[in-house]
Amino acid sequence: MANDHDHGAHEHHHDHDHHEHDLDAASVAIYTISSTRTLEEDPAGDAIEAILDHAGIETAERAVVPDDAAAITETVEGAVRAPETDAVVTTGGTGVTPDDVTIEAVEALFEKGLPGFGELFRTLSYEEVGTRVVATRATAGIVDSTPVFCLPGSENAARLGAEELIAPEVAHLAGLAGRD
Repeated sequence: MANDHDHGAHEHHHDHDHHEHDLDAASVAIYTISSTRTLEEDPAGDAIEAILDHAGIETAERAVVPDDAAAITETVEGAVRAPETDAVVTTGGTGVTPDDVTIEAVEALFEKGLPGFGELFRTLSYEEVGTRVVATRATAGIVDSTPVFCLPGSENAARLGAEELIAPEVAHLAGLAGRD
């Protein structure tokens, strides 16, 4: 995705000491929600992993999970309990078809929602997909002191979310969510 704006500057955050709780390095579990994809054929998961790796963020686990609410819930619950996982990213199952159940499965686990994630994702997506963005249900929240991000399954959407939102903020959010 071409980036015409400087999104690297964060000087407008003077009201928060936003570095105090950053983790030195974050480790993220990446799950592709699909009943048809495999790890060998997973462009969205590949894009997320490459972008986070380039940002110095490790992949704790990577797997494909079927479009099944119970399987998604079980996978996310297991990931947030794993000591090596600082955050979770899912890709897929966020649309409006009957088999798109990621949002329902994951939001039920949220202790705190992060509505700004979905709002900003849709704002950025509008430039690419126009009014079709209304069918995008990307979301994020905190589950057991762990940030969980749910991105659409298209490679472009996964790339956008990982590059513009998750990579710059995941260590900071994980540090804040996990502090005592």
